[in-house]
Amino acid sequence: QFHHSISLEHEILLHPRYFGPNLLNTVKQKLFTEVEGTCTGKYGFVIAVTTIDNIGAGVIQPGRGFVLYPVKYKAIVFRPFKGEVVDAVVTQVNKVGLFTEIGSMSCFISRHSIPSEMEFDPNSNPPCYKTTDEDIVIQQDDEIRLKIVGTRVDKNDIVIWNHQDSSES
Repeated sequence: QFHHSISLEHEILLHPRYFGPNLLNTVKQKLFTEVEGTCTGKYGFVIAVTTIDNIGAGVIQPGRGFVLYPVKYKAIVFRPFKGEVVDAVVTQVNKVGLFTEIGSMSCFISRHSIPSEMEFDPNSNPPCYKTTDEDIVIQQDDEIRLKIVGTRVDKNDIVIWNHQDSSES
């Protein structure tokens, strides 16, 4: 299962104009805005903040007047793992393979991982992979099920692939 609830930390930087009776609400709103929908790399994509456990004492930033608040919170994160079977939507089809999306992540399926009885048809509209009897056709916007062969954390993104490449783990 690639949805997990985990404890995370984030620092919120606030301008002095936000100080006042709504300070804590401002910190909470800024947390939601800054972390939901982002990728931590290590833990995956932050789907939703579920609880805020602690808003620490603010630390004034010398020479700027801004205050940094450390926040501990729990969130549901989305992180696929090698060997996992997932549903994906085909976003692009070409001679090198299929590009798909699994939630907010993209996944490439190499031509070499597509069953050999399926041929790429560039003249079809839209382009597709299909069996000679056209019993099975895969084209853009189709939903397919695939097994993840590998993942790689790339800055603030997770790259997923479905082909075996000796340079990847």
